[in-house]
Amino acid sequence: MTLRADLFFSFRSPYSYLAVGRYRAMAEEYDLAITLRTVLPIAIRDPGILFTGNPNAGRYIFIDAARSAQMLGIAYRWPRPDPVVQNLATREIAADQPHIHRLCRMGQAATRRESGLAFADEVSKVIWSGMADDWHEGDHLAEAATRAGLNFAELDAEAQADAEALDAEIAANQAALDAAGHWGVPTLVFEGEPFFGQDRIAMARWRMEQKGLTRRHA
Repeated sequence: MTLRADLFFSFRSPYSYLAVGRYRAMAEEYDLAITLRTVLPIAIRDPGILFTGNPNAGRYIFIDAARSAQMLGIAYRWPRPDPVVQNLATREIAADQPHIHRLCRMGQAATRRESGLAFADEVSKVIWSGMADDWHEGDHLAEAATRAGLNFAELDAEAQADAEALDAEIAANQAALDAAGHWGVPTLVFEGEPFFGQDRIAMARWRMEQKGLTRRHA
């Protein structure tokens, strides 16, 4: 029996990047279908919430994400450019956001094709691994889409032509995350139970094993 789960994911979240490839590998190893559900990063969705906590939070995330990647053996560097145009010193979010909405819409378009997990993994590698400066230019995203088995030109055209409907689906993803009892990413939701963070993957697998998770036959 194929088990099913949802992965709530942000293209701006370093922890989402550190999780998505491992969840993709899990879905390939086990009889498991994981649906990628893209959400807008909190810096875009609700920056007021982002900046009400301790001012040390941002610095801690920078440190912790880098060391987590090092421990896991995952290539990592803060993106150039950042998917969210923001002054990290002043925390000011730019009014013009040329990257994040495009990424989110393409991610949701990939989910429509049941290839969201692969797309998010391949694109996240381009953005976060340090493999490319100016990841938004040239053929970087197109090649990532190809590696995920998708047609980039088709995705990009759909992201522009069907932006309103895609944005509604992305908003519905956020509502579903809220209903599952969490607000952050990455969060895997399995049978209504949320597992938040890149450090809860083993726990999510443990729960699935209790529910009959089995390896795929060779």
